[in-house]
Amino acid sequence: MSEPSAPPAPPGDSLVALRAASYAYEDGPTVLDGLDFDIVEGRALALLGRNGSGKTTLMRLLSGGLRPDSGELTVDGSRVTYDRKGLTGLRTTVQLVVQDPDDQLFAASVEQDVSFGPLNLGLPDTEVRARVAEALDALDIDALADRPTHLLSYGQRKRTAIAGAVAMRPRVLILDEPTAGLDPDGQERLLATLQRLRDAGTTVVMATHDVDLALRWADDAALLTPSGVRTGPVAQSLARRDLLSQAGLHLPWGIAVRDLLHAHGLLAEADDGPRTPEELAIRAAAPPV
Repeated sequence: MSEPSAPPAPPGDSLVALRAASYAYEDGPTVLDGLDFDIVEGRALALLGRNGSGKTTLMRLLSGGLRPDSGELTVDGSRVTYDRKGLTGLRTTVQLVVQDPDDQLFAASVEQDVSFGPLNLGLPDTEVRARVAEALDALDIDALADRPTHLLSYGQRKRTAIAGAVAMRPRVLILDEPTAGLDPDGQERLLATLQRLRDAGTTVVMATHDVDLALRWADDAALLTPSGVRTGPVAQSLARRDLLSQAGLHLPWGIAVRDLLHAHGLLAEADDGPRTPEELAIRAAAPPV
Protein backbone atom coordinates (compact mmCIF):
# COMPACT_ATOMS: atom_id res chain seq x y z
CA MET A 1 0.00 0.00 0.00
CA SER A 2 1.37 3.42 -0.91
CA GLU A 3 1.84 6.06 1.75
CA PRO A 4 -0.77 8.87 1.87
CA SER A 5 0.18 12.20 0.37
CA ALA A 6 1.90 14.72 2.60
CA PRO A 7 -0.47 16.77 4.76
CA PRO A 8 -1.07 20.30 3.51
CA ALA A 9 0.53 23.30 5.10
CA PRO A 10 -1.57 24.63 7.99
CA PRO A 11 -4.04 27.41 7.25
CA GLY A 12 -3.35 30.88 8.50
CA ASP A 13 -1.44 34.02 7.72
CA SER A 14 2.14 33.57 6.57
CA LEU A 15 4.12 35.96 8.72
CA VAL A 16 7.57 35.07 7.34
CA ALA A 17 8.10 33.18 4.10
CA LEU A 18 10.85 32.02 1.78
CA ARG A 19 9.87 31.66 -1.86
CA ALA A 20 11.90 29.59 -4.36
CA ALA A 21 14.93 30.12 -2.13
CA SER A 22 18.26 28.48 -2.94
CA TYR A 23 21.56 28.68 -1.13
CA ALA A 24 25.02 27.18 -1.56
CA TYR A 25 28.10 27.91 0.52
CA GLU A 26 31.18 29.10 -1.34
CA ASP A 27 32.92 26.18 -3.08
CA GLY A 28 30.31 23.84 -1.63
CA PRO A 29 27.22 21.98 -2.84
CA THR A 30 23.77 23.54 -2.92
CA VAL A 31 22.20 23.14 0.52
CA LEU A 32 18.69 24.36 -0.25
CA ASP A 33 17.24 24.50 -3.76
CA GLY A 34 13.99 26.24 -4.74
CA LEU A 35 12.63 26.02 -1.21
CA ASP A 36 9.22 27.39 -0.21
CA PHE A 37 8.83 27.73 3.54
CA ASP A 38 6.26 29.50 5.72
CA ILE A 39 6.10 30.56 9.34
CA VAL A 40 2.43 30.93 10.22
CA GLU A 41 1.65 33.44 12.92
CA GLY A 42 0.56 31.91 16.20
CA ARG A 43 1.51 28.32 15.26
CA ALA A 44 4.33 26.62 17.19
CA LEU A 45 6.52 24.97 14.56
CA ALA A 46 9.04 22.15 15.03
CA LEU A 47 11.77 21.98 12.38
CA LEU A 48 13.23 18.49 12.01
CA GLY A 49 15.76 16.78 9.80
CA ARG A 50 18.99 14.79 9.79
CA ASN A 51 22.37 16.46 10.28
CA GLY A 52 23.36 18.20 7.07
CA SER A 53 19.77 18.55 5.88
CA GLY A 54 19.97 22.35 5.90
CA LYS A 55 18.19 23.23 9.15
CA THR A 56 20.85 25.71 10.28
CA THR A 57 21.07 27.26 6.83
CA LEU A 58 17.28 27.62 6.72
CA MET A 59 17.17 29.28 10.13
CA ARG A 60 19.90 31.74 9.13
CA LEU A 61 18.07 32.58 5.91
CA LEU A 62 14.86 33.23 7.87
CA SER A 63 16.65 35.52 10.35
CA GLY A 64 18.76 37.43 7.82
CA GLY A 65 22.10 35.93 8.76
CA LEU A 66 22.36 34.57 5.22
CA ARG A 67 20.95 35.91 1.97
CA PRO A 68 19.47 33.47 -0.54
CA ASP A 69 21.35 33.09 -3.81
CA SER A 70 17.99 33.14 -5.53
CA GLY A 71 14.41 33.54 -4.42
CA GLU A 72 13.18 35.91 -1.76
CA LEU A 73 12.35 36.33 1.91
CA THR A 74 9.16 38.15 2.83
CA VAL A 75 7.68 39.49 6.06
CA ASP A 76 3.94 40.19 6.03
CA GLY A 77 4.09 39.78 2.27
CA SER A 78 6.74 42.46 1.74
CA ARG A 79 10.11 41.51 0.30
CA VAL A 80 13.05 41.89 2.67
CA THR A 81 15.91 44.06 1.46
CA TYR A 82 19.44 43.42 2.68
CA ASP A 83 20.48 46.99 3.32
CA ARG A 84 20.82 48.36 6.85
CA LYS A 85 17.19 49.48 7.05
CA GLY A 86 15.84 46.20 5.73
CA LEU A 87 17.93 44.00 8.02
CA THR A 88 17.11 46.13 11.06
CA GLY A 89 13.42 45.73 10.29
CA LEU A 90 13.83 41.99 9.84
CA ARG A 91 15.71 41.56 13.12
CA THR A 92 13.01 43.39 15.04
CA THR A 93 10.59 40.81 13.65
CA VAL A 94 12.68 37.61 13.68
CA GLN A 95 15.30 36.60 16.24
CA LEU A 96 17.46 33.48 16.11
CA VAL A 97 18.99 31.88 19.21
CA VAL A 98 21.79 29.48 18.31
CA GLN A 99 22.31 26.09 19.95
CA ASP A 100 25.44 26.93 21.96
CA PRO A 101 24.83 29.95 24.21
CA ASP A 102 28.57 30.59 24.40
CA ASP A 103 28.44 31.53 20.72
CA GLN A 104 25.97 34.29 21.58
CA LEU A 105 26.96 35.64 24.99
CA PHE A 106 29.85 38.08 25.20
CA ALA A 107 29.08 40.87 27.70
CA ALA A 108 30.37 40.95 31.27
CA SER A 109 27.00 40.53 32.99
CA VAL A 110 23.58 39.14 32.22
CA GLU A 111 21.94 42.56 32.17
CA GLN A 112 24.58 43.98 29.83
CA ASP A 113 24.22 41.07 27.45
CA VAL A 114 20.44 41.27 27.31
CA SER A 115 20.57 45.03 26.73
CA PHE A 116 22.90 44.78 23.72
CA GLY A 117 20.21 44.38 21.04
CA PRO A 118 17.88 47.15 22.24
CA LEU A 119 20.84 49.52 22.62
CA ASN A 120 21.83 48.83 19.02
CA LEU A 121 18.36 49.88 17.94
CA GLY A 122 19.12 53.32 19.34
CA LEU A 123 16.29 53.18 21.86
CA PRO A 124 16.23 55.60 24.79
CA ASP A 125 17.64 54.32 28.08
CA THR A 126 14.21 54.08 29.71
CA GLU A 127 12.95 51.85 26.89
CA VAL A 128 16.08 49.68 27.02
CA ARG A 129 15.72 49.20 30.77
CA ALA A 130 12.04 48.31 30.37
CA ARG A 131 12.80 45.73 27.70
CA VAL A 132 15.62 44.17 29.69
CA ALA A 133 13.45 43.92 32.81
CA GLU A 134 10.65 42.38 30.75
CA ALA A 135 12.97 39.81 29.15
CA LEU A 136 14.63 38.84 32.43
CA ASP A 137 11.21 38.35 33.99
CA ALA A 138 9.96 36.31 31.01
CA LEU A 139 12.92 33.94 31.32
CA ASP A 140 12.74 33.90 35.14
CA ILE A 141 16.30 35.16 35.56
CA ASP A 142 15.68 38.51 37.29
CA ALA A 143 17.94 37.46 40.15
CA LEU A 144 20.82 36.93 37.72
CA ALA A 145 20.87 40.46 36.28
CA ASP A 146 24.22 41.38 37.85
CA ARG A 147 25.75 37.90 37.60
CA PRO A 148 28.88 37.63 35.41
CA THR A 149 28.02 35.54 32.39
CA HIS A 150 31.07 33.32 32.86
CA LEU A 151 29.71 32.22 36.26
CA LEU A 152 26.37 31.02 34.90
CA SER A 153 25.38 27.38 34.63
CA TYR A 154 24.73 25.98 31.17
CA GLY A 155 20.97 26.27 31.64
CA GLN A 156 21.28 29.84 32.88
CA ARG A 157 23.40 30.72 29.85
CA LYS A 158 20.72 29.25 27.59
CA ARG A 159 18.05 31.36 29.25
CA THR A 160 20.20 34.47 29.07
CA ALA A 161 20.76 33.97 25.34
CA ILE A 162 17.00 33.62 24.81
CA ALA A 163 16.36 36.70 26.98
CA GLY A 164 18.65 38.71 24.71
CA ALA A 165 16.46 37.75 21.76
CA VAL A 166 13.22 38.35 23.66
CA ALA A 167 14.40 41.87 24.57
CA MET A 168 14.14 42.71 20.87
CA ARG A 169 10.41 41.95 21.16
CA PRO A 170 10.34 39.83 18.01
CA ARG A 171 7.16 38.46 16.52
CA VAL A 172 9.04 35.26 15.64
CA LEU A 173 11.58 33.52 17.89
CA ILE A 174 13.65 30.78 16.25
CA LEU A 175 15.51 28.42 18.58
CA ASP A 176 18.16 25.93 17.50
CA GLU A 177 18.02 22.82 19.73
CA PRO A 178 17.03 24.85 22.83
CA THR A 179 16.67 21.81 25.11
CA ALA A 180 20.00 20.22 24.14
CA GLY A 181 22.28 19.83 27.15
CA LEU A 182 19.54 20.56 29.69
CA ASP A 183 18.52 18.11 32.40
CA PRO A 184 14.82 17.10 32.59
CA ASP A 185 13.96 19.86 35.08
CA GLY A 186 15.73 22.44 32.94
CA GLN A 187 13.82 21.26 29.87
CA GLU A 188 10.49 21.54 31.67
CA ARG A 189 11.29 25.06 32.89
CA LEU A 190 12.30 26.12 29.40
CA LEU A 191 9.15 24.68 27.84
CA ALA A 192 7.04 26.52 30.41
CA THR A 193 8.88 29.72 29.48
CA LEU A 194 8.23 29.16 25.79
CA GLN A 195 4.55 28.62 26.53
CA ARG A 196 4.41 31.98 28.34
CA LEU A 197 6.05 33.64 25.34
CA ARG A 198 3.52 32.02 23.03
CA ASP A 199 0.67 33.14 25.26
CA ALA A 200 2.04 36.68 25.01
CA GLY A 201 1.89 36.55 21.22
CA THR A 202 5.33 35.35 20.11
CA THR A 203 5.41 32.76 17.34
CA VAL A 204 8.04 30.15 18.25
CA VAL A 205 9.98 27.92 15.86
CA MET A 206 12.15 25.16 17.36
CA ALA A 207 14.72 23.09 15.51
CA THR A 208 15.12 19.73 17.23
CA HIS A 209 16.04 16.09 16.66
CA ASP A 210 13.66 15.03 19.45
CA VAL A 211 10.51 13.76 17.74
CA ASP A 212 8.80 13.10 21.07
CA LEU A 213 9.38 16.69 22.13
CA ALA A 214 8.11 17.94 18.76
CA LEU A 215 4.93 15.86 19.05
CA ARG A 216 4.32 17.10 22.57
CA TRP A 217 5.12 20.77 22.00
CA ALA A 218 4.40 21.82 18.42
CA ASP A 219 1.27 22.58 16.45
CA ASP A 220 2.99 21.85 13.15
CA ALA A 221 6.10 19.99 12.01
CA ALA A 222 8.37 20.79 9.07
CA LEU A 223 10.51 17.84 7.95
CA LEU A 224 13.53 18.61 5.81
CA THR A 225 14.10 15.71 3.40
CA PRO A 226 16.21 15.28 0.26
CA SER A 227 13.04 15.84 -1.77
CA GLY A 228 12.20 19.12 -0.03
CA VAL A 229 10.41 20.32 3.07
CA ARG A 230 7.10 18.80 4.14
CA THR A 231 5.01 20.81 6.59
CA GLY A 232 1.74 19.91 8.24
CA PRO A 233 -0.05 19.30 11.55
CA VAL A 234 2.41 17.64 13.89
CA ALA A 235 0.49 14.43 14.64
CA GLN A 236 -0.11 13.76 10.94
CA SER A 237 3.39 14.69 9.80
CA LEU A 238 5.17 12.59 12.43
CA ALA A 239 3.03 9.55 11.58
CA ARG A 240 4.48 9.52 8.05
CA ARG A 241 7.04 6.72 8.22
CA ASP A 242 8.29 7.48 4.71
CA LEU A 243 9.03 11.11 5.56
CA LEU A 244 10.57 10.16 8.90
CA SER A 245 12.90 7.74 7.14
CA GLN A 246 13.94 10.37 4.60
CA ALA A 247 14.57 12.85 7.41
CA GLY A 248 16.62 10.33 9.42
CA LEU A 249 14.11 10.24 12.28
CA HIS A 250 12.27 7.52 14.18
CA LEU A 251 8.59 7.16 14.96
CA PRO A 252 7.58 9.18 18.05
CA TRP A 253 6.58 7.26 21.15
CA GLY A 254 3.15 8.87 21.18
CA ILE A 255 2.39 7.89 17.58
CA ALA A 256 3.39 4.27 18.24
CA VAL A 257 1.09 4.17 21.29
CA ARG A 258 -1.73 5.79 19.32
CA ASP A 259 -1.45 3.19 16.55
CA LEU A 260 -1.46 0.37 19.11
CA LEU A 261 -4.56 1.75 20.83
CA HIS A 262 -6.31 2.17 17.48
CA ALA A 263 -5.44 -1.40 16.48
CA HIS A 264 -7.03 -2.76 19.67
CA GLY A 265 -10.13 -0.56 19.41
CA LEU A 266 -9.20 1.38 22.54
CA LEU A 267 -9.05 4.76 20.86
CA ALA A 268 -11.36 6.50 18.40
CA GLU A 269 -9.82 6.91 14.95
CA ALA A 270 -10.23 10.68 15.14
CA ASP A 271 -8.35 10.84 18.47
CA ASP A 272 -4.67 11.77 18.15
CA GLY A 273 -3.97 9.90 21.38
CA PRO A 274 -1.61 10.70 24.25
CA ARG A 275 1.53 12.65 23.41
CA THR A 276 3.46 11.87 26.60
CA PRO A 277 3.66 9.01 29.11
CA GLU A 278 1.98 11.31 31.63
CA GLU A 279 -1.01 11.80 29.33
CA LEU A 280 -1.24 8.04 28.84
CA ALA A 281 -1.22 7.49 32.62
CA ILE A 282 -4.01 10.03 33.08
CA ARG A 283 -6.13 8.37 30.42
CA ALA A 284 -5.48 4.91 31.86
CA ALA A 285 -6.54 6.08 35.33
CA ALA A 286 -9.75 7.68 34.08
CA PRO A 287 -12.96 5.69 34.55
CA PRO A 288 -14.38 4.16 31.34
CA VAL A 289 -16.94 6.26 29.53
